[in-house]
Amino acid sequence: MTAISASRTFRSLRHRDYRLWASGAIVSNTGTWMQRVAQDWLVIQVLTDGSGTAGGITTGLQFGPILLLAPLAGTIADRFPQRRTLMTTQAAMGLLGLVLAVLVMSGHAQLWHVYVLAVLLGCASAIDGPVRQTFVGQLVPPEDLPNAIGLNSASFNSARLIGPALAGVLIAWIGTGPVFLLNALSFIAPMITLHLMRPADPVPRTRPAKGAGSMREGIRYVRARPDLLAIFALVAVVGTFGLNFQLTSALMTSVEYGTDSAGYGLAGTVLAVGSLAGALVAARRERPRYRLVVGAAAAFGVLASVAALMPTYALYLLVLPFMGLASLTLMTAANATVQMSTEPGMRGRVMAMYMSLMQGGTVVGGPVVGWMGTEFGPSWSILVGSIPSVLVAVAVGIFLLRHARVRVRYSFRSSPHLRLVPARNDERDTAAA
Repeated sequence: MTAISASRTFRSLRHRDYRLWASGAIVSNTGTWMQRVAQDWLVIQVLTDGSGTAGGITTGLQFGPILLLAPLAGTIADRFPQRRTLMTTQAAMGLLGLVLAVLVMSGHAQLWHVYVLAVLLGCASAIDGPVRQTFVGQLVPPEDLPNAIGLNSASFNSARLIGPALAGVLIAWIGTGPVFLLNALSFIAPMITLHLMRPADPVPRTRPAKGAGSMREGIRYVRARPDLLAIFALVAVVGTFGLNFQLTSALMTSVEYGTDSAGYGLAGTVLAVGSLAGALVAARRERPRYRLVVGAAAAFGVLASVAALMPTYALYLLVLPFMGLASLTLMTAANATVQMSTEPGMRGRVMAMYMSLMQGGTVVGGPVVGWMGTEFGPSWSILVGSIPSVLVAVAVGIFLLRHARVRVRYSFRSSPHLRLVPARNDERDTAAA
């Protein structure tokens, strides 16, 4: 990578508060990935006898609150000081990790304990997510927002490289309890960096109306945007049935291929190699495109289907980086497209709805994927998401070409603004460009 391209890729790091944010995030994200691996292993291999259904229920319980609390979370993101909100949610998630660590290390952990803590963690994450997504807009100027979103994904997936492999080794060496303890301690880092920040909001935000009026305002905004509705439909299907990597990987590695926890951790790390590459490419991209979102969804579905049909563990690992590249490209492009095409004052509520569909759908998808893997074999836990991903990508691509005849114009000059311009008939493909 040349000095010029490196400068372009990492340009958001010029800003002090974003550097603080990124440094704290890499630590806590590593701990979060360690906990995800340890939690799935605890449920599937320690508290049950390889039950994919129990693993799916745990995943569903953890992401269910994101779906239920989305309107409230979006209003909080748009109304309250985001830095203080993040400090509160980070402290709550660290405390829940500590409780689980104590239960496991003391030998008192039961399956219902994990279920309850998964719900509570989901509640904290439901509030944290939209605030975390939109907070970056206070740390960088608008022209660097797509880059910052890409670097956030790079940080997340750098942790994904380290966390699963480290968790796999630690689980085999000292068990799951200490892994949960390390995750709890990792939240100290973002607490410190958030305390040191002094973010200034570069784009003035109008405070939303109180109560249900604010939620209805957000829903009306999205309903008037066919381009957003199309992306929301796509991420809902892919997020619900396709993006269940921890669960499907646990089933594939432990049941289909008979590997141990280290093999499970390695699969997560290999997947993250492709995801990290996708994030770095996204960070260099000046602005997202609708066609990239649709193409990435289709590519993910095809590659996931190939991974599901691999006869050996080695061949399965060979496909995972490409699957990670496609999935990360999808998530980053969709995230950036939604944020950049949404008015700043509405961004928290819109991102809350977006995240409820991307992640909250696992309250349905997690148990279904786990049940399919248990009843019909681990390969079907992947195929149940990969095939619909291809179909919805085709459907959304056709919809954008035929119906979402809008072009998004966003100015980064002295007075940042956004306009939705009706496209002429000869420009009908612009919405998918």
